[in-house]
Amino acid sequence: WELVGVVTPTAMPTYPHGFPHDVIDPFMNRTARGVLGNKAASGTDIIDELGEEHQRTGKWIVYTSADSVFQIAAHEETISLDELYEGCRVARELLTGKHAVGRVIARPFTGEPGDYERTPNRHDFSLEPKRPNYLSLVRDAGHKVHGVGKIGDIFAGCDVDESSPTKSNVDGINKTIELLRTIDGGFVFTNLVETDMLWGHRNDPVNFHRCLQDFDRRLQDILEALRQGDLLIITSDHGCDPTTPSSDHSREHALLLAYAVGRNAAGRVHEGEFADVGATVNAWLGGKAPGRGIPGTPILTP
Repeated sequence: WELVGVVTPTAMPTYPHGFPHDVIDPFMNRTARGVLGNKAASGTDIIDELGEEHQRTGKWIVYTSADSVFQIAAHEETISLDELYEGCRVARELLTGKHAVGRVIARPFTGEPGDYERTPNRHDFSLEPKRPNYLSLVRDAGHKVHGVGKIGDIFAGCDVDESSPTKSNVDGINKTIELLRTIDGGFVFTNLVETDMLWGHRNDPVNFHRCLQDFDRRLQDILEALRQGDLLIITSDHGCDPTTPSSDHSREHALLLAYAVGRNAAGRVHEGEFADVGATVNAWLGGKAPGRGIPGTPILTP
């Protein structure tokens, strides 16, 4: 959210010791299923630990992390995707007020005990971000916002005109390039999740490195799809170092690379905040200057 100028006044709630009864009990009652887990855990570890019992009992696997999330894992052959998504909607309705977590996340998986694997059918049910923000300002300026990957989920569909969910980074890159080649203008906002979800949280530096190499090989294709006047920004919203002992996000300076076709920034280094990204996109597309309370300073202007 901060990338588009949305900063919450207080931190969203986290649950390092699991969710309290006034959250879990109504969730079980509304969904007519019990709950396993209810603790902070790695997503892959907890399905290895509880997947077999989940399949035997039909109970949800509920867990959280260091982030403000309520995650529900279910085997696709034990609980259908439709029921899993409906369970997430129920949780989203319940998690309000002091329990208003940032996201409720569906975490479907398949496989057999000892060989479970999460599927690409993850779905996030987010809080709605406050407006105005840089997405709404871009749209107010007459531009469409095209979300690729999890963008539509992250912003609860708000101010995202067209959403293109993806199955992988390769799929996300391909859909981004296709949009760059076919649309007349607007904002293409892409989220590539594999360095985070698949390799960062699993502390797998080998595949993390391979994933970065895969993107590097496709970067030239992205650059060739740009047209005169286009601006490309590559950034990250947090660290996810696969070599740290923790499987949670790591704290470090985020990546920021900006390239404007026909412009030479001479390798200028920018020290700023996440919202500078949204401010730059808004300024580049001719959006109105934000009012007070929306952070961010443009890195580049047309």
